[in-house]
Amino acid sequence: MTSATDLFRELTGSEPLGVWSAPGRVNLIGEHTDYNGGFVFPFAIEHRTSVALGLRDDGRIRVVSTFDPVPVEVALADLDALFPARRDEIVEWARYPLGVAWALLRDRVLLKDADGGTGVTGVDLAFASDVPVGAGLSSSAAIEGATASALDEIWNLGNDRVSLARAGRLAENEAVGAPTGIMDQMASMLGRADAGIFLDCRSLEAQVVELGFAPAGLELLVMDTGVKHAHSTGGYGERRASCEKGAALMGVPALRDLSVDDLARAEELMDDVTFRRVRHVVTEDQRVLDAVATLRSEGPRAIGPLLDASHASMRDDFEISVPELDLAVDTARAAGAVGARMTGGGFGGAAIALVDQGLVASVALAVERAFADAGFAPPHIFGVRPADGARRDA
Repeated sequence: MTSATDLFRELTGSEPLGVWSAPGRVNLIGEHTDYNGGFVFPFAIEHRTSVALGLRDDGRIRVVSTFDPVPVEVALADLDALFPARRDEIVEWARYPLGVAWALLRDRVLLKDADGGTGVTGVDLAFASDVPVGAGLSSSAAIEGATASALDEIWNLGNDRVSLARAGRLAENEAVGAPTGIMDQMASMLGRADAGIFLDCRSLEAQVVELGFAPAGLELLVMDTGVKHAHSTGGYGERRASCEKGAALMGVPALRDLSVDDLARAEELMDDVTFRRVRHVVTEDQRVLDAVATLRSEGPRAIGPLLDASHASMRDDFEISVPELDLAVDTARAAGAVGARMTGGGFGGAAIALVDQGLVASVALAVERAFADAGFAPPHIFGVRPADGARRDA
């Protein structure tokens, strides 16, 4: 596979000034709770996006990637005009890094003045990634985290990791047009080896929680169905609108402010679809809290029923699963998984299964056979380990 450094050399004929990377993430539990101000529990994975960076002296930013070899180049001074009003003029993948540059610089002078001033110079950025695209593992946040880390250092902006995560979310919301929350960016920036990030999406308070998979003899399998999704299209936005409608009907700022005890009143006030969307978010918030408490008190084997319940809620109440995801989850459970659920925004992507290390091969084989029997395309199944967040590599 072509590295970011190799691609940079092909693009510029020179060596990069440095290489930065950021990981994708698996969300262990807590789906569609982030933009409702609630709780999530993701962890960063060892699959990463790398960016090689070099300086330019013309005030322009150029991006290229191994998954789209056609460079995209704009003037830094034009970013404000492009985003968000004219974002459709930019090919979608390039909106992520260009959007991060826009987010970092939108409140600052964009170009150096005659005396050298701000230190914000033009850049070339070359990306390579092994984070599966469209699998619900947040390949987008990996691009954003790598870009934000690189530009913040090179431009001497002095942001902390939470601020860089905010820049990534702003890019995704405004430059790309995907109405996502901040979970993915926070996981990519704050990830720690062998741990998950328990995040309050309202306060952005984050706690590192040991997962203990390996000591318990467990491995987390990702079962990528190959069904592609896109958060900038309708289904995700419709779910978010339903959540906002539900919160308004209940007279609260966000669904985070409701508890399971409030659901009876919610059912009286809402149409069936809105109620079920609300019920998913409220019960999913509680499942996150229960999963963290259970991990701390009983260990990872005890969270299986919570993973199972999460999937049922996403399938039946939030209606974001697809047949391939349901088949992967059901088959993994039947083959001996401790628990399983779809992960990510839904409408495709991947499911996860917490599996005894001795059963990994047999669970994977069972899922592959089930897909073949159903006439589905072969799934991509692989194990993931909790990993560190964004960093400079070279």
